[in-house]
Amino acid sequence: MSTPAKKRLMRDFKRLQQDPPAGISGAPHDNNIMLWNAVIFGPDDTPWDGGTFKLTLQFSEDYPNKPPVVRFVSRMFHPNIYADGSICLDILQNQWSPIYDVAAILTSIQSLLCDPNPNSPANSEAARMFSENKREYNRKVREIVELSWTAD
Repeated sequence: MSTPAKKRLMRDFKRLQQDPPAGISGAPHDNNIMLWNAVIFGPDDTPWDGGTFKLTLQFSEDYPNKPPVVRFVSRMFHPNIYADGSICLDILQNQWSPIYDVAAILTSIQSLLCDPNPNSPANSEAARMFSENKREYNRKVREIVELSWTAD
């Protein structure tokens, strides 16, 4: 049974395999095209450098008209990431558009890592530290990066 959402996800997956953007990967989970596992690598020459951060993307039959629910599985310390791993990112909420595919979603999240929006905090401690004490913030980020190597 192939629905428009599943067809689109197959296309997204093919594109991701043929032309993967730097530092991200993703694939459907165990024969379920509606649930994906993804990995974002911390961008080079940033405090996130060397980190491997796992995420899940849960799609509905309304995709691509509605965004997926995207969550970090890895522990994160970031102004725009909630304690439960959900992400405060405009394209996953009110700025969503069907032109975004999985690659675009993951690329946007990757760039959010280094370019947070402290004015819309999901983690107020991280947002405050990012604005007021960049050195301490970067130290916490390094801890999260090191955790990402061992955490499941």
